[in-house]
Amino acid sequence: MPAKSETELDELQSVADDTASQARRVVAAYANDADECRVFLSMLGIAPAKTEV
Repeated sequence: MPAKSETELDELQSVADDTASQARRVVAAYANDADECRVFLSMLGIAPAKTEV
């Protein structure tokens, strides 16, 4: 599979909030610890959820 060109990468949009939330849940369910969870989220290009204080 050829690498994506710069124009194709520029056309990508960030995932919707609900999609990112679902992905966080799946990642959290399969991760063995918090560090692994952060790595998986990073691989997907999704930031961890922000906690409200």
